[in-house]
Amino acid sequence: MSTNQSICQARASVMVYDDTSKKWVPIKPGQQGFSRINIYHNTASNTFRVVGVKLQDQQVVINYSIVKGLKYNQATQTFHQWRDARQVYGLNFASKEEATTFSNAMLFALNVLSAQDGALFILEEGCHSRNT
Repeated sequence: MSTNQSICQARASVMVYDDTSKKWVPIKPGQQGFSRINIYHNTASNTFRVVGVKLQDQQVVINYSIVKGLKYNQATQTFHQWRDARQVYGLNFASKEEATTFSNAMLFALNVLSAQDGALFILEEGCHSRNT
């Protein structure tokens, strides 16, 4: 049995901030359009990842490890972002509902990672968007 469980699924365009042009651009050049974004919880190691797969051609466009202390910003109702030392990542969601679904799962993951006792938390209610 796999130890990776999807705790969230939503549709969004995956973007990165280009410092040179001061604009948001697709994470992979020429790869505009929606991806299916999941947050996976590895129950064995109690870690989380954001994984995005293009709806059009099933290519992985993002596979990002969520780390303790990550700053997640809900810039608008449908555009959320976070950064690491190299880049600023953005998700432009298909709907407010999908953005809310994703942000709830992201905040859950960050709360689990920041928990002092390191206990494994179980998500009691699924957070899959009904629009996917």
